[in-house]
Amino acid sequence: MEGVVHTHGLLSLPSNPQTRACRPLQSIRSRLQPRSNRALPGFPSSALGTPSSHGLSCKERHPWISRPRTPGDAQRSLFSRKENSPVDGFWRRDRNPHICLAGAAIPADGGGLIEEKEKPKFLGVEILTLKKIIPLGVMFFCILFNYTILRDTKDVLVVTAKGSSAEIIPFLKTWVNLPMAVGFMILYTKLSNVLSKEALFYTVIFPFIAFFGAFGFVLYPLSDAIHPTALADRLLAALGPSFLGPVAILRIWSFCLFYVMAELWGSVVISVLFWGFANQITTVEEAKEFYPLFGLGANVALIFSGRTVKYFSNLRKNLGPGVDGWAISLRGMMSIVVMLGLIISGIYWGVNKFVLNDPSLPRTERKKKEKPKLGLGESMKILLSSRYVRDLATLVVAYGISINLVEVTWKSKLKAQFPSPNEYSSFMGDFSTATGIATFTMMLLGRVILRKFGWGVAAMITPTVLLLTGVGFFSLILFGQPLAPILAKFGMTPLLAAVYVGAMQNIFSKSAKYSLFDPCKEMAYIPLDEDLKVKGKAAIDVVCNPLGKSGGALIQQFMILTFGSLANSTPYLGGILLVIVLTWLGAARSLDSQFSPLAKQDLERQKMLKEKAKEAASSVLQGETDGIVSSLASENPTDESGLKPKLS
Repeated sequence: MEGVVHTHGLLSLPSNPQTRACRPLQSIRSRLQPRSNRALPGFPSSALGTPSSHGLSCKERHPWISRPRTPGDAQRSLFSRKENSPVDGFWRRDRNPHICLAGAAIPADGGGLIEEKEKPKFLGVEILTLKKIIPLGVMFFCILFNYTILRDTKDVLVVTAKGSSAEIIPFLKTWVNLPMAVGFMILYTKLSNVLSKEALFYTVIFPFIAFFGAFGFVLYPLSDAIHPTALADRLLAALGPSFLGPVAILRIWSFCLFYVMAELWGSVVISVLFWGFANQITTVEEAKEFYPLFGLGANVALIFSGRTVKYFSNLRKNLGPGVDGWAISLRGMMSIVVMLGLIISGIYWGVNKFVLNDPSLPRTERKKKEKPKLGLGESMKILLSSRYVRDLATLVVAYGISINLVEVTWKSKLKAQFPSPNEYSSFMGDFSTATGIATFTMMLLGRVILRKFGWGVAAMITPTVLLLTGVGFFSLILFGQPLAPILAKFGMTPLLAAVYVGAMQNIFSKSAKYSLFDPCKEMAYIPLDEDLKVKGKAAIDVVCNPLGKSGGALIQQFMILTFGSLANSTPYLGGILLVIVLTWLGAARSLDSQFSPLAKQDLERQKMLKEKAKEAASSVLQGETDGIVSSLASENPTDESGLKPKLS
């Protein structure tokens, strides 16, 4: 057959069929044909006639079945073969021929049938997917490794600096960090309108790399010369000790700049650059499979970077007297940050150069979801009108305030116990490692807790942990002296015990947040109707997230300015924490009483929809089956009783 076989169905057959990966359905019709009608081997052109006079067509009632237009032995050979037919490669080696689905006309040389090859895999994952996921995993590890070093170092710099203390943190977050973050995002938005994605990535990340390198080798060694210590002393004498925190921002301005840049690394490089790039190049299926692994990898990075901080912090022990051990430790850690920053940039360049240009790479085009832009008044109206959304907002605000109240107080005691920068940094390295291990473990247990005990228990674990450890932490600070003889038997002072209990509180509260609090918060939106789900989440993003993050800092600033210092404010901060956590627990219990019935209704509704879909599919399939049987039986008046079992 020299030309093109003209067909009217879904798939046409070439004169020399090629081997295909699929296995066609067996033809019932062929079993009904007499043996004599199934003897023509191959596709002789004489049997087919001219290309224009014969072909494959489908009845209107069953367009998916390819059947000859007229009965005849020649055309029946299209659906049958002998055991040693030369076209064995096209069908399986069995006695039963197969139904062939018809399609558009294709060349007679078989070029229209493309052999579908299985894509190469490694460990069950396609190689093309691994080309994207492995570089992304290495990038994420390096970014989180750097972030842990920077986060521990920024606290050491601003808390242990001469003339500063932990009281600087709430003022720094409110009056320096927040304005610079807003300014950066405005600048980023403007740059995104004029630069390509690659140029924007390099324009953002290279200033971070350059600053951290310059700080370790230039700014810190010159800190005594560039810091206005005399001016800060005069201001503090004029304003009083209550203004120690605000004045310290001026006194150690380069350290405060490092603090802000380290905070921005977490919000900009992780959230904006990395996740923006990952969402750009991965498909939804890949994201579902590999994004949870990125979360586990982040905690592995936390463990190793904590050990790195510990190593460099202990270098002071091997140095002679008069040597600034912290300066040497800082240079070593900043060298690692710069090196990993360059590796991140190199991986980004390599993925864009060699991976994304591969035409066979699976891609996805995501449409940006339209988020409702609610004003403050509209957001408050939604929060006040719905008890469900109000309880959910209470959870978000309570967590933000609670963790800030405890963290700053704990860091003030940490400085009292470890006044040296190297000792403070060494402890923070151990703290980061313990946080990584605890979070990794809790992420593995989180699914088990949710599945076995339900949403309510999982949602109450985080505030319960904060309550128990908070009571222990503030009790040791306020009533530690009577416990001193007992603690001395364990080789601890009340201050050291408070530091350890505060560390446990921070470790377990953060691990519970990532593994339980965040999933429970997102699950709580699911049963809501679509309108309230979208508007409620937008209202919480507009009002509650900023309020939770800045609320704790504002409370601490008010207490410090009112009572003179953070130490004098500690009893009141403990009382405020107790009230907030109890309110949190009440809101979680109230939300559970509303969430569980809604979740059950949603689950029952989904089951009903699935059952209806199955019934509809069954009825359609039954109708198709009856039609096929009657159609085949009309052309083959043989034993009709065996048709239905065979078709099944």
